[in-house]
Amino acid sequence: MANDQFIFQKFGFLGSGFSAELEKHAVIINIKARTEIIREGQKNKYVPFLIKGSIKVFTLNDGRELIYYYIKPNDSCLMTFSSIFTDYVSRVFAVAEEDSEALLIPVSVMHGWLIQFPEINKLFYHEYDRRFSEVMNMVNEAVFHKLDKRVLNYIKQQIILTGNNPIKITHREIANNLGTSREVVSRVLKKIESDGEIQQTKEGIKLFVNGDFR
Repeated sequence: MANDQFIFQKFGFLGSGFSAELEKHAVIINIKARTEIIREGQKNKYVPFLIKGSIKVFTLNDGRELIYYYIKPNDSCLMTFSSIFTDYVSRVFAVAEEDSEALLIPVSVMHGWLIQFPEINKLFYHEYDRRFSEVMNMVNEAVFHKLDKRVLNYIKQQIILTGNNPIKITHREIANNLGTSREVVSRVLKKIESDGEIQQTKEGIKLFVNGDFR
């Protein structure tokens, strides 16, 4: 199987027996940017482990997105994993933010591995702890932070995820991801720009870093 280095770093602690099982059942796929991977109500067929790229996990309410978290390289999807203990039905949407590569393990196989290789639970305990902290931070931000702070934090998060500054993102995309309107986001961005935090250009939104735009 390709990407031996990723597999060894992620699963090497489970031993050669698990490596043989992984070789037998797992597949590695490439996912184009903006591709919908799963939607709410669909059956989860695979547990994904992201090798490279970025995947957004969110729900929809009246057409507006509420982002739960982003899956980054070396991460898995906690919501997908949790569904194998119930009905395998997804309660979230997942979309590739950029060209990505993922290792997929069938959920039925993973269910058996939890018994055969109990050490694999360490991966998901770690994932649960991190995701829970992220969701708590999201709730705190939504409740206690003003919208301008949330918009600025969202821009910073996107720059970190993509490694791009400026970041090419529309006002509508920001609004959808933060559960507000495009008009409100446009006003907020104008204020943040006048405060010297960002600069809006044809190339995208630049974040002001250490006294200069980087």
